[in-house]
Parts: sequence; structure tokens; C-alpha cells
Amino acid sequence: MTEPVRLIKKYPNRRLYDTRTSTYITLVDVKELVLKHEEFRVVDAKSGDDLTRSILLQIILEEEAGGAPMFTSDLLSHMIRFYGNAMQGMMGQYLENNVAAFSDMQKKLQDQAKHLYGDNTTMSKDMWAQFLNFQGPAMQSMMGTYVEQSQNMFHQMQENIQEQTRKMLAGVKLPVQPPGQEAPEKTAEKKK
Repeated sequence: MTEPVRLIKKYPNRRLYDTRTSTYITLVDVKELVLKHEEFRVVDAKSGDDLTRSILLQIILEEEAGGAPMFTSDLLSHMIRFYGNAMQGMMGQYLENNVAAFSDMQKKLQDQAKHLYGDNTTMSKDMWAQFLNFQGPAMQSMMGTYVEQSQNMFHQMQENIQEQTRKMLAGVKLPVQPPGQEAPEKTAEKKK
């Protein structure tokens, strides 16, 4: 039997209360839950509104301010430009799929290292650090190529949607009137 989703209540004083452990927790504790892949939900203690995304965004903000940011200003600007855009929903799904693919690739590499070198966590971490220092440029190049291919695919998808829209609307005749003139139907109605 699976455990129900862990419920965390946020009170007006900004304190977070973990209902499973009956203790107050911090954002650091919530981050630990994320790292352990534990399912949880954060709700407003008064209204019951779901605040999970808001809390996760707070954690990301603190991590970004902490030292080695993951997101560049250019990336954040691009993301902001997608809000309100017709492609907003697709962009979220696109990012989610790419992060999932990247996580899967990382897990496979870790599993292979564990298979080759055993469960020696310290040695494993050192080897990963050495591997990434050595392979960093190659990995960045590979990811750059992947991102470029994804970007090309995304642009091609946009062009296909625009072309299909043009084809769908090609047979639709819309009456065009010079500014200041009424449509003939309206003129006929006024004469009656």
C-alpha cells in the first residue's frame, strides 16, 4: 500500500508545518524531500490553496542566488517571453520532456559507473568530478548540438502550424470594407 502524498501546511507567518512528522520545517527541508524524490503537497493552512509550485520556485530562487546559478539571464528572458504566447503550453511540456531526458541519461551513466566500480560513493563522486572535468567540453558540445536540433525541430513545428493555419483559412472569404463605409447589408437595413 502506498503512502498518501505528504501534506505540508503553510501558515500566514510563513512557517511550513509537516503534517506527517508534526513539526515545523524550512525550505531546506522541503528541498531535501525533493532530492529524496518524496511526493508532497504544500497547501495554504487557511484557504487550502495549493502552493507547491510557489514553494518550489522559492527554492529555485534561493539556489540561483546562492552562488553558481543554473539559468543565465538570456535563458530567463527567453522563458519570460513565452508567457502569454500561444506556444506557452507547448514550451512547458518541451522543457519538462528535455529535463526528463537529461535526468534519464544522467541516471544511466550513474548506473553504469555503479556497475563498473561498485557502491563506493566517495570514489564514485570523485570519478564523476574527474570525468566531468575531462569530458565537460565534449558534454557541452553534445548538449549544444542537442539543443540546436531541438530548436530547429521547434521552429519547424511552428512553421508547420502556421502553414496549416494558412491552408485552413485560405478558402474563407472575409468581407473587406474601406474604412468609414458600412457593409451593404447594414445600408439596406437602414433604408427599411
